[in-house]
Amino acid sequence: MSFNQEITMYSKIRIKYAATTQQTLKAHAVKAILFVLFSICSISSWAYENNYQVGRGIHDITGPAAEVGLMGYANPDQKSAGIHTRQWSRAYVVADPNTDKRIVFVSVDAGALFQSVFQGVINKLNQKYGDLYTEENVVLSATHTHAAVGGQSHYALYDITILGFIQQAYDAQVDGIVSSIEKAHNDLKPGYILINKGDLANASYNRSIEAYNNNPLAERTKYGSEIQKPMTVLKILQDGNKEVGMISWFATHPNAMGKDLKLLSGDNKGHASYLFEKELKHSTYQGNNNFVAAFAISNAGDMSPNINSDSEGRGPTTDRFENVRIIGERQYLKALALYESATEQLTGSIEFTQRYVDMSSTVVSGDFTDGTQKTTCVAALGEAFAAGTEDGRGPDLFSEGSTDANPFFQFIGSMIVAPSQADLDCHAPKAVLITQGKTSPYPWSPEVLPVSLHKIGQLGILAVPAEFTIMSGRRLMETVESVLGNQLSYTVVAALSNAYSGYVTTKEEYDMQHYEGGSTHFGPWTLAAYQQSFYQLAASMLPVGQNPEPNLNPIPFASIEPIPRDLTGETINFQTGVVHDQAPIFKSIGDIVQNANSSYQKGQTAVVKFWSGHPKNNLRTQGTFMEVQRWNGNGWSVYARDNDWETKFQWQRIDGFWGTSHAILSWAIPSNVAAGYYRIKHYGDKKKPWSGSIVPYTGISRYFYVY
Repeated sequence: MSFNQEITMYSKIRIKYAATTQQTLKAHAVKAILFVLFSICSISSWAYENNYQVGRGIHDITGPAAEVGLMGYANPDQKSAGIHTRQWSRAYVVADPNTDKRIVFVSVDAGALFQSVFQGVINKLNQKYGDLYTEENVVLSATHTHAAVGGQSHYALYDITILGFIQQAYDAQVDGIVSSIEKAHNDLKPGYILINKGDLANASYNRSIEAYNNNPLAERTKYGSEIQKPMTVLKILQDGNKEVGMISWFATHPNAMGKDLKLLSGDNKGHASYLFEKELKHSTYQGNNNFVAAFAISNAGDMSPNINSDSEGRGPTTDRFENVRIIGERQYLKALALYESATEQLTGSIEFTQRYVDMSSTVVSGDFTDGTQKTTCVAALGEAFAAGTEDGRGPDLFSEGSTDANPFFQFIGSMIVAPSQADLDCHAPKAVLITQGKTSPYPWSPEVLPVSLHKIGQLGILAVPAEFTIMSGRRLMETVESVLGNQLSYTVVAALSNAYSGYVTTKEEYDMQHYEGGSTHFGPWTLAAYQQSFYQLAASMLPVGQNPEPNLNPIPFASIEPIPRDLTGETINFQTGVVHDQAPIFKSIGDIVQNANSSYQKGQTAVVKFWSGHPKNNLRTQGTFMEVQRWNGNGWSVYARDNDWETKFQWQRIDGFWGTSHAILSWAIPSNVAAGYYRIKHYGDKKKPWSGSIVPYTGISRYFYVY
């Protein structure tokens, strides 16, 4: 009940009792009753106190919408060719007003959050705020949408199919993340956070069930499900009762768009955010960002949204866009139910601890393995990695589940870098395809990785730089809970945070060598190494003199903490830039190629085609490539942009030599749209042939009637 509703109820009761007092009650009895009622209302209204400083911010990070490879499926033919929805960075700052300790959590619509991006963001935050925001208290977590451009990494493994490092994509991501954090910082106000947790059972399935079933029966029975059902939701309020934000952690892959579609999209988690932010809270993304809703990923390594998966990895339907909508809506509805029913307030201190660990050579205590001391391995990928997953199969030459090395593939891999016998033994039973940790002059993937543990009251956030399967995530959370059980009531894995290093499976899953095991970079004891690291991080949060329970004997962190390399300036790029844009003779960029019809029924799709410039000329950050405009009687007002669900901006190259291209704008007219006159407007920028200067242009369709 809101404060206004309570006051209204109180007023009605007061009037009712005042009418009867003259006949049945004495004055002192009436006062006593009203005092009790008022006290009850007051207690309800002020049940939650502002115990933190909280702020939120959002900023556009959409990369080049044309001719840049997408990050997720490693498909070199999957290059951006337009926008389904924009990508965003959603930032939250939570500070303890008594100690000024603070934590930054950022959910980023990206395929991965690379170490290069983390370094770039931290450097810029240092320039703005000194040591207020550092590697220790900042978590940047990718949603893992497979429909965002890549090219932001300084490591070659993640840039091969992108054709190198893309500075424009890197800058869009780094600058957008920093801007979102800056907005959250400037938004800090007294507030509080409510937490809730519940199960969502129809938005994921275990795509690697044979590997999962190799885990101990007792462990599987304990959890009772081969999918990660729990969703954890934070409800963020300022100034006593102003709802300003929401964070949901849930384990499912945002890869419903598939490996063939080429439009940039936030996929199902992006759509869930859109439903919460715009449809429910009426944010416009154009200055009016009154509510920020993040749908973050957790231990979703083997969790797929394609719940009716076939050989092409689709589900629940055969329509990719419909699948994005359905799975996004299911996450939204569950998060909304948990949000609206949340009553438990986060209370207590804000704490954080972080370390860098060389995961290629970590010695792991027997307390975290099979009882004997083990060592992780130099990074290598297996043949099962090349096989792909049920969501997106690789070449037919490779298959999941095989531990017998193919001599031909071994020969090909050794031409890049030959593994030693010690490497092969360390990774067994993996059939090593490429030992990317031994390439020269730099390894193709990072080995010095950040691990961090963050506590907001009774919530623990475990930030890991990889994709954890559900069982590996469960074990990691159990490790932390065993140490901080009295301090934590909730724990979540914030996956793909602050760096990216493939997958992490349990030892039992690793032995099966499905895709996830073949993609576990540092060998069969990778999870054990993470458990040991997080045990130490959790133990460091205990009061001085208190020993963890159970009191294990981990191998200590390195006496000299390893430093991740900064490869700024060491990357290469094989993509050519935009040479020039032009239209055919007697035509101009912005001219109509295909106009709208004169009228449409609701439910139909309006399509307009223009001669266009290259989207790389201007990413139109915080802007749009298209608008659907409605005549309001006095002028044209904006109804939808390229971030809206019902619009699509597609770009098509016509002739590379002459620099001709089309922009194809479509609007699937909603059934609830108001009847009236509409038009579609295209915004773009063109590069002139001789001067190379970039200038804006627009194109406008005919107006049409919607009935």
